[in-house]
Amino acid sequence: MKITRSILFAGLFGLSCSLTAQAAQNISKEEIQHFKLTKVGSVSVSETGGLISSPMDLHKEISKRADEKGAKYYVIIAAREHGPNFDAIADLYN
Repeated sequence: MKITRSILFAGLFGLSCSLTAQAAQNISKEEIQHFKLTKVGSVSVSETGGLISSPMDLHKEISKRADEKGAKYYVIIAAREHGPNFDAIADLYN
């Protein structure tokens, strides 16, 4: 019974942590207007030495940087593939 309780507790703890730690989300320009969001800054991702080699990696990095600045949402305003890198500029919103 102790093992079952431990597993249950670990699962519930993991679930509660995942619900409280949400990453910034990519949204559309239309959603900015619809939800009346406020711009709180911008971020850029460039010169990564090949570390950002896919669109998914790019979104993860932008989300991470948005989180660091306290933003809940981001909109990519410019992006390009440059050799082995993906570069982008994104506006941040709350």
